[in-house]
Amino acid sequence: MVSGWAYRTASVAGTLLLTVLAVQVANHPFSQQALTMLPVLGRLPSTTLTGGALVLAILTAVVVVLGVMFPLFKPQPRRILDVIAVTHKRVLIAGLALAAIGYFDYTYRLPRSTLLLVVGLLFGLLPAWFVGIRKSPDVGERAILVGDDLRGMMELLDETELPVLGYVSPPMPDRGREHARKQSVSPGAAMADGGVTFEQLPCLGGLSRLESILVEYDVDTVLLAFSSTDRAEFFGTLETCHATGVNAQIHERQADGVLTRETTRETIRTIDIEPWDWQDYMVKRAFDVVFSLVGLVLLAPVMVLIALAVKLDSRGPVFYSQERTAERGETFRVYKFRSMVVDAESGSGAKISEEDAGGVDPRVTRVGRILRKTHLDEIPQLWSILKGDMSVVGPRPERPELDVEMEIDTGRWNSRWFVKPGLTGLAQVSGATGTNPKEKLHHDIEYIQQQSFSFDLKIIARQIWKVGMDILEMIHIRSD
Repeated sequence: MVSGWAYRTASVAGTLLLTVLAVQVANHPFSQQALTMLPVLGRLPSTTLTGGALVLAILTAVVVVLGVMFPLFKPQPRRILDVIAVTHKRVLIAGLALAAIGYFDYTYRLPRSTLLLVVGLLFGLLPAWFVGIRKSPDVGERAILVGDDLRGMMELLDETELPVLGYVSPPMPDRGREHARKQSVSPGAAMADGGVTFEQLPCLGGLSRLESILVEYDVDTVLLAFSSTDRAEFFGTLETCHATGVNAQIHERQADGVLTRETTRETIRTIDIEPWDWQDYMVKRAFDVVFSLVGLVLLAPVMVLIALAVKLDSRGPVFYSQERTAERGETFRVYKFRSMVVDAESGSGAKISEEDAGGVDPRVTRVGRILRKTHLDEIPQLWSILKGDMSVVGPRPERPELDVEMEIDTGRWNSRWFVKPGLTGLAQVSGATGTNPKEKLHHDIEYIQQQSFSFDLKIIARQIWKVGMDILEMIHIRSD
């Protein structure tokens, strides 16, 4: 196992050589002949490239595979199963890219039979290579403390069985010093980057250098002790741990706001940074792309009619946009057909609509009431799904201002941030709204724990049925 520039060189060189080898082997007449003996694939024409055509095919394959595998060239601590999963995913993407190139430009194409053999060979060779040279996070089980809660850091240091190399902390603002003072723990002298002094361990640097520190020290586990689980620091640390394949653990006393599973130590829990398997993510993302594309195409005429209705009904723009909370506490801009009057929140600010509690919201326009009842105002969010900000099914995204209130009410509202928000979700089809955040959170956590493709399809079917019933009810009321 290697590290640093030796790892970068070995990973690039190995990928290049194995790709060239895979194309050469796949292009060999013996391999082509063997392929024709397979029951299903035997119908593919046997094609052997020679001369300049073979050189172009090899160069194309090398460029594509190197480009797709680029994230794996960075030395990061990864577990064996993670290495295999990520490499398999990248090989499949490379195969699709080579197939697309062959479809649009015959000059650089790999014959279909050769392409299938190349992907099959790389599916076995590249994971074995990256596993062999990977930076193992298991060697020594090296851990660091990250946070600004000095008492929490002491508790973790006392409870953990892992060797702790040092600590990393964010700059310590006044609230952090006050938090330390209330704990009767001296925060020490404030530093420019790394805001607390923890005398039991050496300071490895500030939070801005966390990713570099994880790589430099071959860290296996990060022990988190933050005074509050805010977006900028706590979830930013989790995002870095997720990107580098490092475990994240937290004291049970602070575990209410995250998804966790038990460890060998009763007082320390492992955070489920990625609660679903990578295969589930791939299937879910593929479905999201197909669903959003088909929806945008089929509903294009409906969107034109809605835009005209909104414009004729009241003054103001057709679309309404606002910031919503995304995965791991980030924010994104979501778009909807405008259903309220212009500047509806200029006096009251952000608040949950009275319609969620079964009342009448005077800010909603006539067309807006129809759009909300039929959920047609949500159609533009198909674009957010296509971009990857949202999923078809998941916890509904809330506004950051409302998230703060609901965190106060529930104590663990942030648990919803471990997956992408959705156009619909278990809470929506179950009738739970923001007026009862605890009930809504219960359904969202249940969805995260049970998520599967079939479960998503059931929720979508229930949502379609619910929308149909709402439309029939609205028609019935108007007919009366």
